[in-house]
Amino acid sequence: MHPVTQSTSLLESTSDSDKPDGADAWLREFVPRKGARGGDLQTIFAAFLPRRPQLPVSDSVLVIVDAAINSRVLCHCNWQPEEVRSERMTLLLVHGLEGSSQSQYMLGNADRAWRAGWNVIRMNMRNCGGTEQLSPTLYHSGMSGDVLAVAEHFARQHGLRQMAWVGYSMGGNLVLKAAGECGASAPEWLRAVAGVSPVVDLSPSADALHEPRNRVYEWNFLRNMLARYRRKAALFPGSFSLANCNRVRSIRQYDEYIVAPNCGFLGADDYYHRVSSARVIDRIAVPTLILHALDDPFIRLLPETRAAILANPCISLVETKHGGHCGFLASGCSLEDAYWAESTLQRFINFHALPADGAP
Repeated sequence: MHPVTQSTSLLESTSDSDKPDGADAWLREFVPRKGARGGDLQTIFAAFLPRRPQLPVSDSVLVIVDAAINSRVLCHCNWQPEEVRSERMTLLLVHGLEGSSQSQYMLGNADRAWRAGWNVIRMNMRNCGGTEQLSPTLYHSGMSGDVLAVAEHFARQHGLRQMAWVGYSMGGNLVLKAAGECGASAPEWLRAVAGVSPVVDLSPSADALHEPRNRVYEWNFLRNMLARYRRKAALFPGSFSLANCNRVRSIRQYDEYIVAPNCGFLGADDYYHRVSSARVIDRIAVPTLILHALDDPFIRLLPETRAAILANPCISLVETKHGGHCGFLASGCSLEDAYWAESTLQRFINFHALPADGAP
């Protein structure tokens, strides 16, 4: 039986009585870093501040996620010594849109977890991290089955007893969707799930990206996505048409003209409806943390989704006034310790972990 925490919404400076049950063990107040209080500054600074992770050389492992079409994903793994490996927590990290296993937050979380004595798996989604040749398909926000396939592969291979899934942005939607689809039948070794700035409601978030204030974010995503799609078309001649590329001027149009016809959806609206984790969030049955900043430039939570999250006793929803998108840069500490989301995730996972003998 998985332990659970009481669902709640916590803003900065909220009294301790409003914290989720047991949160005193893992939740600390978020105070934005001086000079980086706004959502845009938090978003940009967190993405580009240099990190100096001290990870050892990672194992590169290809995992088959769809045997029928030989789709594979590339994972970078750091394992604790074999004699303690199966007992230690294993952190499976999933990046966001157009990210990779080398994204700053992936490396930062991995370094922190490794130093805590955990195993770490940094998963590239299909086509990401320079792996377009490893799958005949595109990647999209609904491929939650890939998360479960990767997790089960390594759990079997190493006899893992406990694992946590953490996803950022689009990766947050994937891990939440995977947990919801598992429901009460989630593997016993899945101890915790967490989404940082997760895209739980895709449709309003895609539309928010097209707002004038967010066009620079949208343009950056589209530039990379279209470049990746053209590389994909070159690698698989005849499989992907470039005819609609020049029509794409927004994320919604990319999903309408590129994702939907290539991935079996009727259009962007059908895609957003079918892949949003909001549809299964009520079925999550393992301890789950969702971190969301109210000044996130483009992630939107619909009222009915927030209500469903708050109604699920397995989910702790922590909402801060500031933090931006995947930012949460905190003040009053060294730069390396300034990543509030990372330290919060680690404490939350530790709170729900099994005791591991010999952990640092």
